[in-house]
Amino acid sequence: MAEREHQEGGLTVLYDGACPLCRREIGLYQRLGEEASLRFCDISREGAEVALPPGLSRAQLMARFHVQRADGTVLSGAAAFVQLWASLPGWRWLARLARLPGMLWLMERSYRGFLRLRPALQRLVLRLEGRSRRS
Repeated sequence: MAEREHQEGGLTVLYDGACPLCRREIGLYQRLGEEASLRFCDISREGAEVALPPGLSRAQLMARFHVQRADGTVLSGAAAFVQLWASLPGWRWLARLARLPGMLWLMERSYRGFLRLRPALQRLVLRLEGRSRRS
């Protein structure tokens, strides 16, 4: 069903392009999703190419991972990842696995834990990127 919804209208991935972790992960999805009908929108830029979903601020969108379906429905966190994976060739099995009873709950709790560590991980990646540029 999610695969059919995707094929009919596409999916917009709303991501924080200012986050070095997010940029790397989205880069992977962009390469994998070349055949899929995906739009990627860096919402960290003021002039983002897509209007922000109603009722959500730029800060809210940057705080968590979001996707927007063609019908305007916005999913965030683990549910957004599952929707994206269902759209990517070779990753649909992971979306099916995530739909097993209890898995989405576990994934969401894990994602919330990651979000607490995200600022420290961002600083670490930025520091490592700075060292590699100087080398």
